[in-house]
Amino acid sequence: MKTSRQNNTEQSNRNELNTSPEKKEKIDNQRINNVAGTIFAIFLIAGILGAIIMDSNGVNNMITGIYVCVTTLIGTLILFSLKVSNQWEKAVILRFGKFYGLRGPGVFWIVPVIDNVVNWIDQRVMVTPFAAEKTLTKDTVPVDVDAVLFWMVWDAEKASLEVADYRAAIAWAAQTALREIIGQMALADILVGRSKMDSDLQHIIDERTTPWGISVQSVEIRDVIIPQDLEDSMSRQAQAERERQARVILGESEKQIAASFAEASEAYINNPTALHLRAMNMLFEGLKEKGALVIVPSSAVESMNLGGISGMVALSQSNSVSGQSNTK
Repeated sequence: MKTSRQNNTEQSNRNELNTSPEKKEKIDNQRINNVAGTIFAIFLIAGILGAIIMDSNGVNNMITGIYVCVTTLIGTLILFSLKVSNQWEKAVILRFGKFYGLRGPGVFWIVPVIDNVVNWIDQRVMVTPFAAEKTLTKDTVPVDVDAVLFWMVWDAEKASLEVADYRAAIAWAAQTALREIIGQMALADILVGRSKMDSDLQHIIDERTTPWGISVQSVEIRDVIIPQDLEDSMSRQAQAERERQARVILGESEKQIAASFAEASEAYINNPTALHLRAMNMLFEGLKEKGALVIVPSSAVESMNLGGISGMVALSQSNSVSGQSNTK
């Protein structure tokens, strides 16, 4: 099932692709800035007020009409001639259908009817999310990969004239490049080698978009989704691998403990007194707690004379118990 993030990414890509260049051009041509609109309103108000004043003073109607027409015409000319582009924008101007130049940022003028602003190019770093769904890897595993592309327009002329819709073109180029990279890599390489995948994607997309005047800043893989059954199998495999490592570590610990005991036994071979002292210490540690039970092998009893030692300990304990009872 598709996640909500993937559905949102697909919907944004569809909305971006459904915006045709003709619609964008129409929006650009109808763009009117606040400065031109304010000046037009001032001329319009001046024409109306002037007509009222002239009419109240008995000025000829023809002169009044000419005045109103002139002020309205000047205001309209300024409305469609004065353009303002933002700091991050470049305006692409065509004169009689041919490329005339780039304008902006700031205030600039065009000749109405003759000049036409066909595009406003945003030269900031742009972010385009894209995804590749159900794409087979080199080892035939279907994966869903979600990524983000950071890019910017470095040549506004090429971006406007060399490609019809550079936003849609770069989105499609990124998606096809991602599918191509996934098909060349195994699943394990995709999961552990995201940095290499990012650099390869950036190189491929940048080669395709450079003729359009677009430079790719970076590509980042956000998520790699694998089938649920395969994810469960990989989880069980990882758990089994951790258990194997734990058993290996336990075996190494046992070997080290055995080596330590072997080294200690060599120290006790030629020194029976030390062995007996160690045995007494072991019995003392085991019997100093009330109700303690110590199981000693018979061979140890014979070799280290533990029987006599344990008898002495038991006798001392019984004497202490009887002494306490007599006291009571």
